[in-house]
Amino acid sequence: MGDSVAGMTITESRTAAERKGDVLARLERELDIWVASADADGLPCLVALWFVWDGECVWVSTRITNPTGRNLRDGGRTRLAFGDTQDVVLIDGEVRTYGGTDVPAAAIEAFRAKTGWDPREDSASYAFFQVRPRTVQALNGVHEMRGRHVMEDGVWVV
Repeated sequence: MGDSVAGMTITESRTAAERKGDVLARLERELDIWVASADADGLPCLVALWFVWDGECVWVSTRITNPTGRNLRDGGRTRLAFGDTQDVVLIDGEVRTYGGTDVPAAAIEAFRAKTGWDPREDSASYAFFQVRPRTVQALNGVHEMRGRHVMEDGVWVV
């Protein structure tokens, strides 16, 4: 049983292994992920996109002609997020851009299987972006601030 502070219940902190398991489960079950990027002048952009997790990387797709597509291509990095302020997963990653004809077939098939959509069929301006996680944080409330990093420098810490 947790303690109560200002009407909120504080539960026990999860172990690192539990946090990693929760992150991996969300990567499998969630459909949308928040994608944060910025242009060369630092102007931020935040959008929710469908995604797929291939066991090592997150794949998203958007038009290369929109701000997010340009930012991901040009900046080469992003922050992805799930959840609300009481159940957060933050993934900082390096981005590799693939044109519609260059994207690995396995990524396209996984994207189609999960979302029912192949962006290349809508427009040639769609690109795929492979996000390789470098840092992953998972916290379920302020009480989990300590130990929130479950991946650092591209390596799971558990």
